[in-house]
This record gives sequence, C-alpha cells and structure tokens, in this order.
Amino acid sequence: MDTTIDLTKEQNATLQRSPLKYSAAAKVFFKIMDVITGEAITLPKAALIEMLASIPYRAWEGAEYVRSSLNYADGARVKYAEKLQGWNRYAQDNEYGHLLVIQEKMRLDGVSEPWWLMPPVPYFFMLKYRVMSFFFARFSQRHAWLFNAEFEDHAEHVYAKFVQEHPELESQPVDGNPVVTSVYGELSTWADVFRRVGLDERDHRNKSFSLAGQPEKVVSYDGMPE
Repeated sequence: MDTTIDLTKEQNATLQRSPLKYSAAAKVFFKIMDVITGEAITLPKAALIEMLASIPYRAWEGAEYVRSSLNYADGARVKYAEKLQGWNRYAQDNEYGHLLVIQEKMRLDGVSEPWWLMPPVPYFFMLKYRVMSFFFARFSQRHAWLFNAEFEDHAEHVYAKFVQEHPELESQPVDGNPVVTSVYGELSTWADVFRRVGLDERDHRNKSFSLAGQPEKVVSYDGMPE
C-alpha cells in the first residue's frame, strides 16, 4: 500500500463527486439492498456489500480460463487472459480482505449480525448475483465491467459517507490490530481503514471502466496503481 496517499483528501474528493448516473439494473439492485438492510449505512450493510463484491471477479476469472482454453493457439489472447486472471484474483482477495476488516470491527464494537446476514439469506443474495455475473461474463463482458463499475462507485460513496457520519472513528486507534495489518499494513485510525477500503473500491471502479473502453471515466489521484 502506498503510504503517501492522503486518505482524507481522497475521501473528501469522493464526497464532492456525484455518484454515477446508474443504469436501471443498478438502481433496482441498490434499491433491493436498501429495502432489505435499511437505507442507513451500517457495518452489517457494508459486510453484505463485500460478500457480493468479490463474486464478479470469481466469475470473470473462470470465464478467462475458458477463453484461454478455447483459444490456446492464440498466444496474444492467452497472454491477455492471464493478465485478467491475475487482476481478478487480486480483486477478489482484496474484497475478501474488506470483509475480514468489517467483521473485526463488528466484533470489537459488539455489533451482532442482523437476520439478513444469517444463513441462508446471504446465500440467496450471493447465488442470484453469481448467476447474474455468470451470464454477464459469458455473453457481454463489456457490460459486466460497466455494471461492476457502477457497483464499485456505489461502494466507494458508501464508505466515504460512513466515515463522514461516524466522526468517532477518527479517535479510535487501530493499535496494530492483526486483522487490519494483514490486509493493509500500518494505519493509525479506523477512519483511515475505511477510507482505504473506499479507495480500493475506486481502484476497482477505475479498472472496470478501463477494461470496458471508457478510460475517460477513470478518477485519478496521487499514488494510484497503474
């Protein structure tokens, strides 16, 4: 992680930037989540977001293995598939790291899991999103990337607002929490932890737009990955 990034500056930049004009499918998706979890931004709601966030990357990784197998004689196509497989593996591990961090904060704060985080409810959400991601990946990878960019843009704004709405996070030290350090290394406060999570979502948003052929929608910042 680049320790020179000004996380507070980037959180404010997110808050000042309007969310994307979401597609009808994205609006319905986010509305269903709000109906189930409530509109307030809470740690359990963030946990559900992260349960879903890694699913497309798993689907895309599998799709690229299929494409590279079918086009094994095309060296350029196989090399491109290998690059996408690597990014998809990184992205899904990154999203899972977010989930571990959120679960640790819930444990520390004594936040119990609501009914919609208890099996089999999250399995139902995950299965539906997996099926959706599977079909996107097979029939229109570009649209899959664009939908994911919307999902990640939404998540980025969720975390920026969460930190804004909870100023007490600024005075809650991480104190070398092993779960946090295993994901991010050294961060000083829980506010910075969630700012960093939000910035990860921006990175995923940016990559999705780049892959979809819309680099003009990338939101740059000092210290961002290539």
